[in-house]
Amino acid sequence: MLDRLDIPLPIIQAPMAGVSTPALAAAVSNAGGLGSIAIGSGTLAQAREAIEATRALTARPFQVNVFCHAPARRDAAIEAVWIRHMAPLFAGFGASPPAELREIYPSFIADEAMLRLLLETRPAVVSFHFGLPPREWIAALRDAGIATLATATHVDEALAIEAAGVDGIVAQGIEAGGHRGLFDPQRHDESLPMSVLVRRLCANTRLPVIAAGGIMDGHGIRAALDLGAVAAQLGTAFVPCPESAASPAHREALLDARGGRTRLTPVLSGRPARGIPNRYVAHGEAPGSPPPPAYPVAYDLARQLAAIASRQGHPEFAAHWAGQGAPLARPLPAAELVDLLARELRAET
Repeated sequence: MLDRLDIPLPIIQAPMAGVSTPALAAAVSNAGGLGSIAIGSGTLAQAREAIEATRALTARPFQVNVFCHAPARRDAAIEAVWIRHMAPLFAGFGASPPAELREIYPSFIADEAMLRLLLETRPAVVSFHFGLPPREWIAALRDAGIATLATATHVDEALAIEAAGVDGIVAQGIEAGGHRGLFDPQRHDESLPMSVLVRRLCANTRLPVIAAGGIMDGHGIRAALDLGAVAAQLGTAFVPCPESAASPAHREALLDARGGRTRLTPVLSGRPARGIPNRYVAHGEAPGSPPPPAYPVAYDLARQLAAIASRQGHPEFAAHWAGQGAPLARPLPAAELVDLLARELRAET
């Protein structure tokens, strides 16, 4: 798979919506890995701009990630109760919560215009998170010469990915930062660690497996390869890079003691995601709290409060996604980090 894409290093920078940038992706790709951008939470115009900006910075392959979640099942009663429950946090900043919430971005599976953009721009790799698009869309991407990847958190998802004609599987262990790639967030999450998940997927599918979750250095990459993965995908390791879009508060939280206290929660967005907990999460998880609305509707409220709080000097209300390996993060330029990872990997060979 790496040979097909002409990628010399088994190192993939995770897409990370809101954190990855064309500069970060290009730096990783130029250094010999596979850089990535995420367009799932942006508009069509923003997606085009990001792809074109990345291509202007590198002639190497890069990955474009989209979200394939089921469109939100709106429930006005649940949304109203959630708004009322979180209202005291808005009041703490002298603000009122919105009267209603929005589905702030569509799923790729309902966005044919985004598919047409990908077929037109033809990035080397397109990856799917939260599920899969229609099989005919996957075939169209393949016919355009685009390699495809999809995230799996358990064997059943991996088998569905293989049956759909996707080229490779990203095995997302429970250690990973950001959103769990669960196809169905209502299904019981086996919460498999990266090592167990990689072994199970290698034993049950014929597709190449990419390990993700808690991998922060070349030693972790070597361990993933020894488990049977063809490459490792690292996200949190790249958050402190100067090329990322992470805020100063996100970087600070990641690199101090808070980075070692991540946990999964659906409170911020409506889907389970791993990050550094804050007052919003504590309030939303307090005993007796109602369930959050569906993804990404719940995210609308969290983002509005984060913007209000940030303007008043409290940036900690924003989502600071991070994996369990956060204490091992090293704040280096992306190219230097990739070079260090490669040297560590060679030392383990």
